[in-house]
Amino acid sequence: MIHTYSLNGYNIAIDGNSGSIHVLDDITCEILKDENELPLQVNAQEKVRGKYSADEFSEAYNEIKSLHEQGMLFSSEESLVSAVNSKQMNTSLKALCLHVSHDCNLRCEYCFASSGDYNSGRKLMSRDVALKSVDYLVANSAGRHNIEIDLFGGEPLMNFDVVKDVVVYGRQIEKITGKHFYFTITTNGTLFDKDKIDFINDNMDNVVISIDGRKEIHDTVRHDRAGHGSYDKIMPLAKELIAGRNGKSYFIRGTFTARNKDFSKDVMHLADMGFKEISVEPVVGSGSNLYFKESDIPDILKEYENLALQYIERLSDERKFRFYHFNINIYDGPCLFKRVTACGAGYEYVAVSPGGKLYPCHQFVGQDEFVIGDVFTGISNHKMCGEFMKNNIFAKEKCRNCWAKLFCSGGCHANAYFSNGSITQPNELSCTLQKKRIECAIMIQALMAAKEI
Repeated sequence: MIHTYSLNGYNIAIDGNSGSIHVLDDITCEILKDENELPLQVNAQEKVRGKYSADEFSEAYNEIKSLHEQGMLFSSEESLVSAVNSKQMNTSLKALCLHVSHDCNLRCEYCFASSGDYNSGRKLMSRDVALKSVDYLVANSAGRHNIEIDLFGGEPLMNFDVVKDVVVYGRQIEKITGKHFYFTITTNGTLFDKDKIDFINDNMDNVVISIDGRKEIHDTVRHDRAGHGSYDKIMPLAKELIAGRNGKSYFIRGTFTARNKDFSKDVMHLADMGFKEISVEPVVGSGSNLYFKESDIPDILKEYENLALQYIERLSDERKFRFYHFNINIYDGPCLFKRVTACGAGYEYVAVSPGGKLYPCHQFVGQDEFVIGDVFTGISNHKMCGEFMKNNIFAKEKCRNCWAKLFCSGGCHANAYFSNGSITQPNELSCTLQKKRIECAIMIQALMAAKEI
């Protein structure tokens, strides 16, 4: 399958089964547009008759035919299946999302975690459960040198002593086992103080801080129990922490809703505040005026294109920043196997509740039907783990026939389940927005290559 589109003066074709990307001239774009298989020469010529010379047509068609013969246009699914089947899946554990706190000092209106307690009661993870979780990761990560722990919540800084215990214990284990831990903390940042900032910057390989953008947008949805906005508190603290990162990774991670369909302004606001690593993502859910309706989609798609054009303007000056969804690595990105098998939820990556229960990922925590075991006795629901393991792009009919499948890997299992009741049925709205982000990202890559940015 081929997807062709034009954006910002670039004609682009994407081959869905190989992931190959081609920047096209006008005649080649016209020939390929709306074609699901290599067009017969006579049919292709008819599409552009009277617009281009015979020589121009011959050159364009021969190039298309050559790319087809190389497996870079109109490639078959069989070649993709063969490439994936040639590699053995690594099912050992790579990462834990450690829910050290099922409580939060904020009451964000769109919170997927039910204001931090995941509908399971407000509680903090004990030191014993936390350290047992670290042991579980080490014991089940055979063949891996690098392993990861994300300190998560609720708000993990409400259980900061346990956060510190996990990191200290992990570093001790490194010396014994030869493993290397990669620590991330995801936080709303409002509880930062000097001690916490210093510890995080000394010990966390990555930090994710939640800020939604402009003050009036952020405070509308990210407020405390009394309804007071959190922007004025978090902004100076986030800046202080980021200033001390000394090159270590971080992300400012925001959410946009139906109330700010002009979300490019929020992205640019965060960039103007000095942040260089930014991700602002669409809210997922339904039921209130925060969530998107079908009628909102055209505005959001247009706004992504608007954001892409503003983003391009900053690529060559001191205002440059990285927007997460526009940074597809088309040269050295994930291997083909990983593009097909997706995030690894349920076997490579699991989440741990405060009591030690295991779930396929952080978004399923608190859903009793998704408990797959615990850190004390291990995996008990092997059937469910198998269902997640098999839930690749070949298991989803909509994905198999989609040009974007090798760039999104079939989308989020949790978004699919909570919107459609099945992890095999992708969230259609999420798919639509993801495709537009991919189109914008590839156009930006084409521009950067052309201008050698």
